Amino acid sequence: MLLAAGWWWAPLFGAGRWLLLLLTVLMVADVLLLFMRRGIEARRSVGDRFSNGDDNEVRLLLDNSYPFAVSAEVIDEIPHVFQRRDVLFRCRLSAPPAPQASLTITYRLRPTRRGVYGFGLIRVLVVSPLGLVRRRISCGAAQDVKVYPSYLRLRQFEFLAIHQQLREHGIKRIRHIGHHTEFEQIKDYVVGDDYRTINWRATARRHQLMVNVYQDERSQQIFNLIDKGRPMQQAFHGMTLLDYAINTSLHLSYVAMERQDRAGLCTFSTQTDTFVPASRQSGHMQTLLEALYAQQMDFGETDFSALCVHLNKHVQKRSLFILYTNFVGMVSLRRQLPFLAQLARRHRLLVVFFEDVQLRDYIATPACDTEDEFRHVIAEKFAYEQRLMVTTLKQHGIYALLTTPEALSVNVINKYIEIRQRQP
Repeated sequence: MLLAAGWWWAPLFGAGRWLLLLLTVLMVADVLLLFMRRGIEARRSVGDRFSNGDDNEVRLLLDNSYPFAVSAEVIDEIPHVFQRRDVLFRCRLSAPPAPQASLTITYRLRPTRRGVYGFGLIRVLVVSPLGLVRRRISCGAAQDVKVYPSYLRLRQFEFLAIHQQLREHGIKRIRHIGHHTEFEQIKDYVVGDDYRTINWRATARRHQLMVNVYQDERSQQIFNLIDKGRPMQQAFHGMTLLDYAINTSLHLSYVAMERQDRAGLCTFSTQTDTFVPASRQSGHMQTLLEALYAQQMDFGETDFSALCVHLNKHVQKRSLFILYTNFVGMVSLRRQLPFLAQLARRHRLLVVFFEDVQLRDYIATPACDTEDEFRHVIAEKFAYEQRLMVTTLKQHGIYALLTTPEALSVNVINKYIEIRQRQP
């Protein structure tokens, strides 16, 4: 502006030239300050695997080796699958040896799909106190992270179990007085004991009433059967029903093994895909984790007859089968009901399918016109069919659980504890 104003008044032109010279000198000095050394070092601290559906922590560690304080913008090149453009952090680093010369930035990522996620470089845009030039420094290195089923919540369940706080998490402790086949001890009769457990031989020897004490059966077989067909591709909060079922299978297997049961796995669609025999040996949880990590959606029609043949061949002992699937309506249930009844004759079978949350929320909203009234009637019909499916399964001796995806783990574990304490 001074140079242009010098057209009308000559002294302004001279002042503009001096200011332009000063600006050039300052810019050269700023370039020398920023480029005389690397100045900023940044590295990413992240685990070698992520937990699907959970918040995973990522840390960026920055160190300033410039002899002066700098302002910086830090951009972490996160995997493109997250579709986030807000991983940009503005900070100020003091000159060393001040403690503020080092900085740790922490943020969290929530994956919704299993697989390998690739991180890129860390881009740092540095500005000196002069603020005339900005330098881009590329730090760190490209890094791949595997996303496994939700293993972080296993630690949460373990922590709650240690501190006897499962009730606060929604896991109920069910008190059940029953008669199980595993004998524990003989004790003196007290008022309130079931007279049917009186041991008459011990009573005759001791000349006082003695009763048998039984405990819950241990080392039962629990199999998670996961349907990978079309019905399981529906998404809720960014995750498919298949991923919710995979996460819950891992949580349930952990709880079952902690309760001395043996956990197994079977995934199927048009044919049986993965089969892991029931076990509770050391390292079995890692085997289940690796098997669940590799599962992919199959958009074919689920073949329950092939599942029955496979399970009848490979599972001889009476077991508890927990089947994760989704039925569109009564028609699809009746088509598969003979195969489910066949499984229920030899084993205990729990069928877990999912409540349509959006349909439930829509029914709760008031109708605004006649057309909306018709839509509400149709929606209520679908909701009624879901409740009818639960009743139909129970009539055929099959346990049924209708649940929302977000409450799946807690509801399945509660149902498992309830079934486990019943007479097999």
